[in-house]
Amino acid sequence: MQTTQKNSAADSAPTLTPFTGAPRRLTILGATGSIGRSTADVIAAAPGRFVVEAVVGGRDAQALAKMAIELGAACAVLADPKGYQALVALLAGTGIEVGAGPEAVVEAALRPADIIVAAISGAAGVAPTHAALAAGRTIALANKECLVCAGAAFMATAKRSGAQLLPMDSEHNAIHQALGGADPATIEKMILTASGGPFRTWTREAIDAATPAQALAHPNWSMGPKISVDSASLMNKGLELIEAHFLFGVEAARLDVLVHPQSIVHGLVAFSDGAVTAGMAHPDMKTPIAHCLAWPERIPTKVRRLDLAELGSLTFERADTDRFPALRIAMDAMRHGAGMPTVLNGANEIAVARFLSGSIGFRDIARSVEAVCEAMERAGEAGEPLSVDDALAVDHIARERARIHLDGRPHSGALSG
Repeated sequence: MQTTQKNSAADSAPTLTPFTGAPRRLTILGATGSIGRSTADVIAAAPGRFVVEAVVGGRDAQALAKMAIELGAACAVLADPKGYQALVALLAGTGIEVGAGPEAVVEAALRPADIIVAAISGAAGVAPTHAALAAGRTIALANKECLVCAGAAFMATAKRSGAQLLPMDSEHNAIHQALGGADPATIEKMILTASGGPFRTWTREAIDAATPAQALAHPNWSMGPKISVDSASLMNKGLELIEAHFLFGVEAARLDVLVHPQSIVHGLVAFSDGAVTAGMAHPDMKTPIAHCLAWPERIPTKVRRLDLAELGSLTFERADTDRFPALRIAMDAMRHGAGMPTVLNGANEIAVARFLSGSIGFRDIARSVEAVCEAMERAGEAGEPLSVDDALAVDHIARERARIHLDGRPHSGALSG
């Protein structure tokens, strides 16, 4: 860990139009990713409503420094300690504290803040987000791996600390709004929608041979590479079902997926009286981000307004788990419970990274994840994680098993970009 350093010159925070209420203090974990950048846009569009305590990035010191200065953050931290000196140099004279390394990330998550935007991608976001949750912070959750890896532990911590989890993923935020505070016992079905990704109309054979460049070409959303591949395989929707199970306390039998290529309806709730409510908006993450940051109030955004007459029609399809086996594997893991969602997520992260590097084919992602899940179940290595440390231990085993499996298997499918 690198210790934090405070630069000694005048504060360079931008001048903001005064707001009559007390501004909310925010910390953004994963500030340089797509969610972090959209969060910065929402903050800029609501002058005086928010003050930024800390911004946390991964490896890009230049991008983090630029954001810290633009947002007037009190502290900037990189997860990669190798970027510490570069970050110190970039922020020299700004008065912004600087830190680097995993411990500094946790320290940043524990700084005084009203809301922690948890947008660090993958299992790397679990420890700092849980630390903030244990400290009673309100969490705007955009890292689905927190609940997929350690859902029971996270929900127990939230109950114990009195912290609130606000869903920032577009689908879960839509469900949150569609629920309207209803009794969970009155819910017959909770439905998340999927765009279908770039391969929605492709044959199984064409999907199996897909390249990384093709998998990254999402038709509706601009996202990072890992989540884009998960969207292409529909694994992302499976992970979101697991997240919804923990977040809303709804069992697997009442959770479902619909493919909706227009990405206008993000989630639906069907009630026992026959009514169905839906969360709808153009596909723009600034809508759920604004909802979380201002909750329970609302703030205006500049996102495109929904005009149903202009759209004309919306279409829905059943998800095809034959062409997209990753969704079936994720749903099986959700139904199995215990540590299987943790295994699923860890193995998938390794497989997606290998696919993006060109060392395995697209179909090998689902195949390897399923193989690891089956192997760990046979070995009795997928027990219920009772704590975050337990979950991270299961995650570590799953990743090692995935590496061993993939290192011993020849690739299949087209790999050129």
